Amino acid sequence: MTIAKGWKVLGAVLSASALSGCSGLATVNALQPRGGVTITRDIAYAGGERGKLDIYRNARADRHAPVVVFFYGGGWDSGKKDDYAFAGAALAREGFVAVVPDYRIYPEARWPAFVQDSAAAVAWTKAHIAEYGGDAHKLFLMGHSAGAYNAVTLATDRRWLAAVGMAPERDLKGVVGLAGPYDFLPLRSDRLKIIFGPEGQRPDTQPINHVDGRSPPLLLVTDAGDKVVDPGNTTRMAQRVGAAGGIVETRTYKGLDHALLMGAVAAPLRFLAPVLRDSTDFMRARLAEADR
Repeated sequence: MTIAKGWKVLGAVLSASALSGCSGLATVNALQPRGGVTITRDIAYAGGERGKLDIYRNARADRHAPVVVFFYGGGWDSGKKDDYAFAGAALAREGFVAVVPDYRIYPEARWPAFVQDSAAAVAWTKAHIAEYGGDAHKLFLMGHSAGAYNAVTLATDRRWLAAVGMAPERDLKGVVGLAGPYDFLPLRSDRLKIIFGPEGQRPDTQPINHVDGRSPPLLLVTDAGDKVVDPGNTTRMAQRVGAAGGIVETRTYKGLDHALLMGAVAAPLRFLAPVLRDSTDFMRARLAEADR
């Protein structure tokens, strides 16, 4: 086995462990570079234990840094912000102020509670991020899996941000969805049938059914071998947005899987795929367009 192949195998094992259990995530977080990032934890944006967020800042950033609100995945029934410190730190080291919120999950919550929480976290960020060195006029959303659903839902179904006094096309510069479910009916999981409610309501829960061409620019990322979220979610969503006249880009990697797509954001696993680079390049390009 070559050294390069050995590192790849190690990366795959680490990432699979990291994204399938808390101990693995702790390992990935422990392997992150030290220093250079300031973290402010457990800021309340809403009531309840899960109505809190963490903020990651580059210690050398200026007072007008672009901002990313990152929503983690977990099938809407698991996950916590502390486990995704590696994502917040990675974005901060790229010069962004990263906001990582918790949000209510099943069984405490069902649709649309987690979308409403996501909107509340974005509204808090817009109102307060200047206090942490961020520029509210340079605001992006990003998410993985269920978190990508939350982010893209806010971009395409304007009622959720409207409820907190915002509009996606006005207040968001762009949205990055990593391995997201955007068009996943019919539901086969009994748990998801509970989370997304009666059958007659479910079409209303799908981001693809709210595309009108007015959403902020989207970057939709998938892996061809994803067995958890069908990559067709990305291709169908991109086709619908493009047909409506919206701005959308896609990236399809090979050789990863659902977990590795997120794991590749972590510093020890970044050699597996340019997920972080592609995401931040997309956001920087949107900022450059806005400055023209």
